[in-house]
Amino acid sequence: MKATETVFKNFLTQNKTQFVIPVYQRNYDWTTAECKQLLEDIIEVGNKMSNDDTHFIGSIVFIHDGVYTSSDVKQLVIIDGQQRLTTMTLLYLALYHFALANDMEEKAAEINETILINRFVKEDSSKLKLKQTDVNAKAFRFLMNDNSPSDYNEYSRIIDNFNFFYHTLNKDNFSIVTEGLNRLLFVEISLERGKDDPQRIFESLNSTGLELSQADLIRNYILMGLEPREQVRVFENYWEIIENNAKIENSQESKVSELIRDYLTLINKKIPNKSKVYEEFKLRFKKRDVDFYQNTLQTIKQYSVIYNKLLNPSNESDIEIQRELRSIKQLEINVSYPFLLPVYDDYITNEIDKNTFIEVLRLIQSYTWRRFIVGLPTNALNKIFMTLYTDVDRSNYLISLEKALVKKKGVQRLPNNSEVETTLKDKDLYNTQAKNRLYYFEQIEHYRNPERVDLSSVEITIEHIFPQNPDTKWRTDISEAEYKLFSEKYINTIANLTLSGNNGALSNKPFTEKRDMNKDEGRQGYIYSNLWLNEALKTKEVWNIEAYEERYKLLYDRFTSIWKYPSISITDNNDNEEYTLFDAPEPKHKKLEYYTYKDELIITKEFSKMYNHIITDLFTESPSKFLLTDLKETLGLTTDKDRPRSAHAINDTYFIEVNTDSNSKFNKLKKVLTAFELEDELVIKYEE
Repeated sequence: MKATETVFKNFLTQNKTQFVIPVYQRNYDWTTAECKQLLEDIIEVGNKMSNDDTHFIGSIVFIHDGVYTSSDVKQLVIIDGQQRLTTMTLLYLALYHFALANDMEEKAAEINETILINRFVKEDSSKLKLKQTDVNAKAFRFLMNDNSPSDYNEYSRIIDNFNFFYHTLNKDNFSIVTEGLNRLLFVEISLERGKDDPQRIFESLNSTGLELSQADLIRNYILMGLEPREQVRVFENYWEIIENNAKIENSQESKVSELIRDYLTLINKKIPNKSKVYEEFKLRFKKRDVDFYQNTLQTIKQYSVIYNKLLNPSNESDIEIQRELRSIKQLEINVSYPFLLPVYDDYITNEIDKNTFIEVLRLIQSYTWRRFIVGLPTNALNKIFMTLYTDVDRSNYLISLEKALVKKKGVQRLPNNSEVETTLKDKDLYNTQAKNRLYYFEQIEHYRNPERVDLSSVEITIEHIFPQNPDTKWRTDISEAEYKLFSEKYINTIANLTLSGNNGALSNKPFTEKRDMNKDEGRQGYIYSNLWLNEALKTKEVWNIEAYEERYKLLYDRFTSIWKYPSISITDNNDNEEYTLFDAPEPKHKKLEYYTYKDELIITKEFSKMYNHIITDLFTESPSKFLLTDLKETLGLTTDKDRPRSAHAINDTYFIEVNTDSNSKFNKLKKVLTAFELEDELVIKYEE
């Protein structure tokens, strides 16, 4: 590695040199805000009187492979600094266009022939000094061909930033900008492939402030070590397709990091921290061999096709499946993706038929929505979906998944009908997230209803049958006790909520007026509504508690038909269930099959290994919670390794007693997990 402080202009004016932006680099993403700041710095230094005044703009790291084109053009592969290099080249391009437009032909020729192109090179691919990736290269060549930026028919930051520079230049500041550019200094860091480790240097540079996404780092890791031609092949055949698929199309938001995280969760049975996806990917795929490039990337590419449909349900051609995918996206059940990826793949490869696939999608919604109604914590879903696919029995696909969810206990459980019935009646559905309200009303209204209405329309809003601010006549229409119940308990519950396109007109009026309203032939009342939700209201003479109870029963029956509880029988085989320690049967005469701790599945039969692992992990996390509380005595924590009958070292200094039975270990672990508020972080399964 060689580092040299250099005048930036001298770096750009090297003869027969091409600066290559490799395909593994992230996109050019500087905005006009960064360009404005750079230009202000350049003008500031250009205005200074002394030639000794300079401005430092950082470093550019490149690999010199000793590779030359057929025209003897030296190629420098840029691994860090492409944003600055591209932006500075754009500024010179704007100066060139400005000079042409203002009769400064000699200056324009100087900029063009020393900075923008290799003058004496005839081969077109080597002519431009800056060789960019496809999208940026297209826009840059468009400008180099003296076209007007306004004629470019695609969006490009290259065009945006060129326009900013060009329209900021004028005859007064042109010479100041060129002088400022002459005074820019940077450090050029030249690496030699085979001697230096570009990936390690890249990681070091990007740990000091440059924010790359986890996907950017993974792309670099996959492509950087390859020869240039192989980089292009792997990029075009695999990574570019993965990037294009893993994207929310209406916002162009990349979800590649999330795809890789879900893929790692699926194969590792461990959920990577969002900021550690790259590290986990490197750890899993230390060898980037032929198998990695042919099989692993092919698998990720195949999953990216599925991911595209999870992110963009409209890309699924089957309308019925598309409808369920929209619902899952609407509920934001993203944690289910590590499970849905292989299930979707099973459908695509005809392992399961369409009906089974749809039923699995409905099961996921039932499980999630019932848990929401009952108020169970959402953080338990990560671990459930992390391992759920392992419960698939291919000879009984759907039933095996239903059994797996029905068997869940505690905070992981699937609430049954009686639990839902008790909770649903009093559930405040009005003061919840809009996505949840919309999901509920769409599912209820559209169930077995071929005439679907766009309920996201601004004209259709939630209507309180008993109003939030009722007209005084309500007090004479129903009893005082009923009035109080509606006002204090049932006002925002499902049986008192409906939908209407005339909410403003109905307002707080008495029930019969709201039912029959036809002001100015506007057909505002419930009796004119085409919505299923209002059918039962058309025949009611009064909205009292009896009417409320009848409507709740109607809605509850529809609820349990939509979000079904599996109609399967479970044999009382406790050994085949997952438990937290707090609801597990006694471990006496039992062995483990596995345990899940902090989003990681560990296969072992031995309780002692689980016990030692968790105590060691939590002691490392917070020694004071052990040393300054009664946990020290509970665990027999000591620095004397000879004092316990059987000592286990939890670090170089401290030891715990491990020669105890399984029940004792369970009880001690319960105290430790409670102290750390991790009661739900440890799930066990006994061996059958």
